[in-house]
Amino acid sequence: MPTTTDQPITDAWLAELDAMDARLAPHVGRSEVRRRASAYLRGLLSGADRKNGWQLAEVAGDATPYGVQHLLGRAVWDADAVRDELRTYVIEQLGEQDVTLVIDETGFLKKGTKSVGVKRQYSGTAGRIENAQVGVFLAYTTARGRAFIDRALYLPLEWAEDAPRRIEAGVPEAVRFATKPELAMAMLERAFAAGITPAWVVADAVYGDSGPLRQRLEVQRCPFVLAVSGKTYCWVDGWQHRVSDLLTSLYEDPKTPWTRLAAGDGAKGPRDKDWVRLPLPAPEQAGFARWLLVRRTGDTRDDLTAYLAFAPEDTSLVDLVRAAGSRWQVEIGFEEAKSEVGLDEYEVRRWDGWHRHITLALVAHALLAAMRAQGQDQEAAKGGATPRPDSLAAFKRQRGRSCA
Repeated sequence: MPTTTDQPITDAWLAELDAMDARLAPHVGRSEVRRRASAYLRGLLSGADRKNGWQLAEVAGDATPYGVQHLLGRAVWDADAVRDELRTYVIEQLGEQDVTLVIDETGFLKKGTKSVGVKRQYSGTAGRIENAQVGVFLAYTTARGRAFIDRALYLPLEWAEDAPRRIEAGVPEAVRFATKPELAMAMLERAFAAGITPAWVVADAVYGDSGPLRQRLEVQRCPFVLAVSGKTYCWVDGWQHRVSDLLTSLYEDPKTPWTRLAAGDGAKGPRDKDWVRLPLPAPEQAGFARWLLVRRTGDTRDDLTAYLAFAPEDTSLVDLVRAAGSRWQVEIGFEEAKSEVGLDEYEVRRWDGWHRHITLALVAHALLAAMRAQGQDQEAAKGGATPRPDSLAAFKRQRGRSCA
């Protein structure tokens, strides 16, 4: 049980969890399923060593994991509706000022061939090609914190075209092969439709290399700073150039006007790097401009990273650099979600099971982010110190086992 010192936090947690149960109830259906979903959330937020079926069942007081398996597999409820409720909750809790949407993916290492979407593919989690599933995620970040608002399982082409395998894994008939940038664009479209108007969209080169994604953001008049690989082309001085050639020219030219700037604070303090930007042809959108933004982190040609940027024409280099540096938020978000609420500890193989577990884990993570933001508000009102923005672990420990 929580100590007397923890009691105000415990009361707040109980109230927040009860409020979330009420929000999700219309999307979860029957009372038995609602009870299971509520227990699942509390299990994800508990101090259990692992968030697998057996341990979540134990936290819920069940003798077997059958109830957990029923919730993720056979029960009738709408994970996409829960996702939409999650998005609304995150907007309410983290605010709508200076929003950055971050696109990224993470891998889930798996054995065998049965888990939906699994194959030998590059996993950033492992840093190499492994047998894994890959999920694409959309994170919502403001000065108040970070949380995820959308997710999509990447279904490789060999899976999308294998009818027997699709049937066995429960892949809906309407689901077709989509590239990772296409999955990201679908998530962005849902965010735009929900009224989100981000100050920035940022992503790595997997997504920045996609011309259609960049074009769609420009049509939306949505500023972005997207990393790109050397194989991408852009126009400079009336000629089309590979980004790799432009980086070589900048590296070799002693007159390149590098500027030392910090892309925000990291775990070890300000992340100072050298930056330069080159103007690119103006877009069709009046009042906006394009740039090639380049970061230098060392003394070799391989230490240069390129970004394509689109923003109002009066945007400063400092603003572009800070936007580029904000992508680290999603990496911390993944770390939090995996270590704190078991994002990667599921034991499901089918399509519905993956989306249900991932969605509920993102709800649990959003609850942590919301409670931390509320704690920051309380500390600020008292004139106290603000908790570090890159760690939920200490805050989670404060609340004891009150969610179990």
